[in-house]
Amino acid sequence: IDSQELHYKNRYWHEDCFRCSKCYRSLANESFGTKDDKILCNKCCSREDSRRCNGCHKPILPGTRNVEYKGNAWHDECFTCYQCKQSIGSGSFVPKGDDVYCVSCHEKKFAKHCVHCKKAITSGGINYQDQPWHSECFVCATCKKKLAGQRFTAHEDSIYCVDCYKAFVAKKCSGCKNPITGFGAGTNIVNYEGQSWHEYCFTCKKCSLSLANKRFVSHNGGIYCPDCAKKL
Repeated sequence: IDSQELHYKNRYWHEDCFRCSKCYRSLANESFGTKDDKILCNKCCSREDSRRCNGCHKPILPGTRNVEYKGNAWHDECFTCYQCKQSIGSGSFVPKGDDVYCVSCHEKKFAKHCVHCKKAITSGGINYQDQPWHSECFVCATCKKKLAGQRFTAHEDSIYCVDCYKAFVAKKCSGCKNPITGFGAGTNIVNYEGQSWHEYCFTCKKCSLSLANKRFVSHNGGIYCPDCAKKL
């Protein structure tokens, strides 16, 4: 008879019995809310109404940092990379199926890697002989000029721009002494006893008759047609 009573919507409690039905905190002198006829403190009421974290499945309380993606929500610290398990939080990430990866792990696991520098190719890049390159790594072995979209040629696992190939790599024609590049009119060449000629330079030394795909005679380092050879 001497105890204080509390009432709410025609329901009565002893002062000591008026507690949150979740955490049992006394609500005699505090504000409260209700859910499904249960008396709840404000904190537990917020928990009941809050979305659940897709990671730990605990409530995401109002005012706490969180991440929303594809209709789901995570606590900031629960939104982690599938590979390294480090928190992504509000940082950049890359989705792969139902999983998310931090940029670094996605590059290591899925990105192509440049055959030259071995680093991941995150955008752009070119393919040469079924191998990926950064465009900035695909350069002339001599002058380092970028070759993407330019004419180039390969020699012994190295690539060269046309000018460097002519100057430093290409064989010199035994006729005109100019580089044999394989470009343009110099595509076809003639090789004989360690020497090379442009097809159009492989002519009789005396009468200048073209000897490509014809019989010829070699005499004292010169090439002659059979008729001129008889007159030597």
